[in-house]
Parts: sequence; C-alpha cells; structure tokens
Amino acid sequence: MPTVKNIIVVASGKGGVGKSTVSANLAIALARNGMKVALVDADIYGPSIPTMFGIRDERPPVSVLGDKEQIIPIEKFGVKIMSIGFFTKPNQGLIWRGPMAANSIKQLLETTEWGDIDYMVIDFPPGTGDIQLTIAQSLNLTGAIIVTTPQEIALADARKAASMFVTAGIEVPIIGVVENMSWFTPKQHPTEKYFIFGEGGGAKLATEINSVLLGQVPLVMEVGAAADKGMSVFSQTEKSVVTAFEDLAEKVLSAVEV
Repeated sequence: MPTVKNIIVVASGKGGVGKSTVSANLAIALARNGMKVALVDADIYGPSIPTMFGIRDERPPVSVLGDKEQIIPIEKFGVKIMSIGFFTKPNQGLIWRGPMAANSIKQLLETTEWGDIDYMVIDFPPGTGDIQLTIAQSLNLTGAIIVTTPQEIALADARKAASMFVTAGIEVPIIGVVENMSWFTPKQHPTEKYFIFGEGGGAKLATEINSVLLGQVPLVMEVGAAADKGMSVFSQTEKSVVTAFEDLAEKVLSAVEV
C-alpha cells in the first residue's frame, strides 16, 4: 500500500484487555493531531470497531475503475475505517479456518481505496495466529503496540504477543506498552486511586521486553457505555482518560519520528 506512510498494529495476547478501545481512540487522537488516519479492524471473528464508532449498520460503497473494484472506507471522527463487520450480520459468526480468515483480511486491505494516509492503525485479534502472521509478513509495519492490564494472567499472554514481533522473519519494532484499566477513581473521591487489577504490570512488561511504557489508561465506566453508543473517549466528562489518549498519541508520534 504505497499511499500509506506508517502502519502500526495494536496487539494483545488475550481478549478483554481493551485492545480495540486503545486502537479506536488512538486513531481518533492521531486524527485530532492533524494526521490522515485509517483504522483496520483485523479481528475477523469478533469485529467490534463498527459498534464502537456507531456505524454497525453502514455498508461501504464500491467504486469501479476499469475492471477493478475498490471499496470506499467509512469515515467518522476523521478516521477512515474498514472492518469485516460491515459485511456480516450482527449475530453471524464466521466459521472460517485460519488461512481463509487471513486471506480475507489481506484482500480487505488490498481492495480498499485508502488514499493518502499518514498513520494506519490495525486492531489485531487476540493471540498469535494466521491473521497476525499474514499481516506481519505481508506489510511493511512501522511498529507494534502491546496492550495489557496490570494483572499477571494478562501479562503472561502479553509476553507471548510481544515475542511474535521479535521472532526471526517477522522482526517488527515494538513501540511500547499500553497498560489499560490501570486504576479506578470513584467520582465521589476524585483524589483516590484503587488498583483493582494490581499495580505496575505494564511497566514490568515494558522492562522485560526492552521497551517503554507508553501510557496508563484508567478504568472509567463512562468509556464502555459510550463505546456501546458509538462515542469516543473525547466526548467524556472524565478528563483523565482523555488526557491519557492525548499523551499516548503524542508519544506514538514522537516514537515513529525517531
């Protein structure tokens, strides 16, 4: 994809750590910094990006140039979005073997009319399977971001996700680690922090994989409720999570420049 300058994948070893939340809001934060941004939902079996952007019922138009068809991505919040979720029914499960799923995401990437893009964010499915390997070996990736929560069970799986990027034949730079659900602060007690999933896990993982901790995102109930309504963190009244993603975008931009 010669019109795409930088491709960043967001990965985790397990589901439920907030990888899609990080992918979506990082993409929006980059767009708010004036970047031309694309977001690819590579989770074939459980696409959540259309719901998080409130565009689940949208269907991307198709343009024809000669004998070649190109899919036009859906755009919202300044981000061009593509997901297999646009082409399936909400309750329809894709019963595909790994190679078929990997080929479908590759075709989705190749047949979409992206235009000029400064940053493409790819939301990986959990784990280290066919889809991840196909993307890592097919595209010239700028780097990877590892998402985890502080508790040890999430760290154990995040280590496995990180190990894939340093494997011979893949060798994708790890930009850093994002620790999600780092602490909870009740509205009634804004100066208090409750580390309900543990403390320091993201920093520990970053040190183990010789990387950096890009940021810590607090656990805010509004974020999940807003995502179900297709709203970003930037519509929230709780500014701690807004600041977290603004800082994350700045650190990613700086890291990519380096």
